[in-house]
Amino acid sequence: MFVKICGITNPDDALASIEAGAQALGFVFYAPSPRCVTPEQLAPWIGQVPSDIWKVGVFVNESPASVEAVVDMLGLDVVQLHGDEQPGELPRALRIWKAARVGPDFDVVRLAGYAVEGFLLDGPGQGRPFDWSLAKAPGKVILAGGLDAGNVRRAIDAVKPWGVDACSLLESAPGRKDHRKVASFIEEALRL
Repeated sequence: MFVKICGITNPDDALASIEAGAQALGFVFYAPSPRCVTPEQLAPWIGQVPSDIWKVGVFVNESPASVEAVVDMLGLDVVQLHGDEQPGELPRALRIWKAARVGPDFDVVRLAGYAVEGFLLDGPGQGRPFDWSLAKAPGKVILAGGLDAGNVRRAIDAVKPWGVDACSLLESAPGRKDHRKVASFIEEALRL
């Protein structure tokens, strides 16, 4: 199982996450997000991220060509798609994760047509978890949404995901990680 820390906006948060044991870092390329970074902001320092740490680009309703340009520019390892992308509209990328919001109307059948490496199952937003009994997908599951050090172990035991992803509950302010919260989350997630 791996741990991804998402919403990384600066090299200090990236380094603290890596030192705490994160195996993946998420970079949000969606302007309305308070965690948004541009490729130009990221380019000067993303090369400092060790090659064994997955660099994940998070995109919402971007054209495949735009996604591919950012992947090529920054050397991203994974593309995470959070929009309304249809199975035939995916960018050319070696590794794609398709995100889906899980709620009362979630239907796992909608995910069946996607030929992707994994499915990131997310909560309703604002740091709220979803009913983990609904965490089903036609492939590998990355569990996200409302996870922190206080509940990640229960979530892992309930879902047995391929990976876990946390963002807003690990912040001191939008776009700024609280390094103690990050370390506690990763320690709990990786505890046997």
